[in-house]
Amino acid sequence: MNQLALSLDQVLEPVLAVLPQRRWDLDRLRVLLQLNVPPTVTVVGKYNHGKSRLLNELMGSDVFNVADRRETVALAEHVHEGVRWLDAPGLYADVALQDDALAREAMGLQADIRLFVHAAKEGELDALENNLLQELAADHQRSQRQNLMVISQIDQLADDEQQEKVLGAIQQQCAGVTLHPVSSTRYRQGRDGGKQRMLEKSGIPALQASLEAALKRVPQAREFEREALLTELTQELNALQQTQEQSLHSLQQTQKQQHIDFVDGLRTILEGIEKDLEPVVNAPGVDHSLVPDTFEFGFKMTAGKQERARLQIAYSRACIAINGHLVEYGAVGLPAAQRTSVRSMDTVMIAVMGVSVKYRDDLRRIFCEQAGRDKLVQDFTHYFEVSDGRVALEKQIEATENQLEQTRQALEGLSTLEHA
Repeated sequence: MNQLALSLDQVLEPVLAVLPQRRWDLDRLRVLLQLNVPPTVTVVGKYNHGKSRLLNELMGSDVFNVADRRETVALAEHVHEGVRWLDAPGLYADVALQDDALAREAMGLQADIRLFVHAAKEGELDALENNLLQELAADHQRSQRQNLMVISQIDQLADDEQQEKVLGAIQQQCAGVTLHPVSSTRYRQGRDGGKQRMLEKSGIPALQASLEAALKRVPQAREFEREALLTELTQELNALQQTQEQSLHSLQQTQKQQHIDFVDGLRTILEGIEKDLEPVVNAPGVDHSLVPDTFEFGFKMTAGKQERARLQIAYSRACIAINGHLVEYGAVGLPAAQRTSVRSMDTVMIAVMGVSVKYRDDLRRIFCEQAGRDKLVQDFTHYFEVSDGRVALEKQIEATENQLEQTRQALEGLSTLEHA
């Protein structure tokens, strides 16, 4: 691979990665950016409409195979007097559509000038040909690539009257398009026999004159198409970059706001719990919850049992309030790396609060002191940040950042081509 091809790949491959739907345009741009490629002429048309024969006569040499059967099944090319001639397979003759793909490569990617060939004996253009002609006309408006409409094999019409009738019908289908009626057979006979009248009547000299004029316009058309493609691609990438930047900003704002809302909401809940627990943990008198029950009072209601029950109810209410907040933000279960074989234990509440019995001093330390509440916020926020939703959001942000970087690299590459 030469240095130019390598450098083009380095520039265009990042663009293709971002805009895979523009592969065709990027392949065409690759052709336009290559140096020292002669003007390229190709024939477009259905099978057995005299395309290969026409190219031979235009070059003055029997380079391309001519036959009544499906002969051209691959792209054939020949450079003659500074012009690259491409002979493509006929359209709509191969049921596998491989011929059509090659023909479209020739006229869509390689050619600067397309000779649209239609055999006069077929009469009017059929629907497929008409659609293709419209497609080529639209491409001309976009790229300034030139199309010449050639009506071939006019010698196979009965007389001038029939020729006029056929050409008139085709002209109605192709309003504003110049028709070039030609006969390769008459041209060959006139040339070999030195018959100037037959040469002129063949229409080939007039077509050659139009072709020469079109060839002179190729450099300007190539420059126009090159700039048009670069502009289109740059505009599309700029629009995509703007969309990605907006998406990234929105995701980052969501990430930031979720964190703020989670922490603020949790602090509000903890402040409420502190107020609810204040009369419990600061109750006057003896703390009966610390007095253990003896066997003698095992089945009797004691002051210790009553106090422990009161503490447990208060603690349960606090846990219910916190767990409701975790449920709201999808931070209930442990991350996979911390899960155990006991499913009921794999909760954030148990991971942070534990399973031990809580007494007055425990509740006071955990909920009623600033350091305790800060520790709860820190621990619960940690599990919130590794919850499934937050991890998915982080991955989405990372993916968008990567996409944005790819788009920036693609734009930088195109910028080097614009200033080359």
